[in-house]
Amino acid sequence: MIFNKTIFYHVIRIILAIVFIYASIDKIIHPQSFAQAVFNHQVLPEILINIIAIVLPWMELILGLCLLFNVWMNGASVLTAVLMFIFMSTITFNLLRGLDVGCGCFSSSTDESMDSLTLIRDMIFLCLSFGLVVFVFKKHKRTLGRSGVAK
Repeated sequence: MIFNKTIFYHVIRIILAIVFIYASIDKIIHPQSFAQAVFNHQVLPEILINIIAIVLPWMELILGLCLLFNVWMNGASVLTAVLMFIFMSTITFNLLRGLDVGCGCFSSSTDESMDSLTLIRDMIFLCLSFGLVVFVFKKHKRTLGRSGVAK
């Protein structure tokens, strides 16, 4: 068999783990700069900006570690897909508004450009994360009997 689902699952998991871990590092180190990047997107009330700027990078790091070590995959895969959907939606929204702001995707810098290539990149990550959800829940379904008790 040319297409091995297990290998594909682990490749997706590792790619997303690297993306999330890498994306979190600079934002954790520079929360003030990341707060400015979040503010520039103009999608959140001001009261939430600092909270998001502090919590989101740590959430990305924890998710990345869960994906890397293949733990808590039910929750990690769903949360990864939800975050990627939110990120992609925010980029789409700002591109449609013509707002020229730094992405803040992989660094706290507001210099990181946001364009249609950013959107395409995030669409690819979103597809990978949805694929991961499907793999995780199919695997989970196979390990449970009709009563929901592990076989």
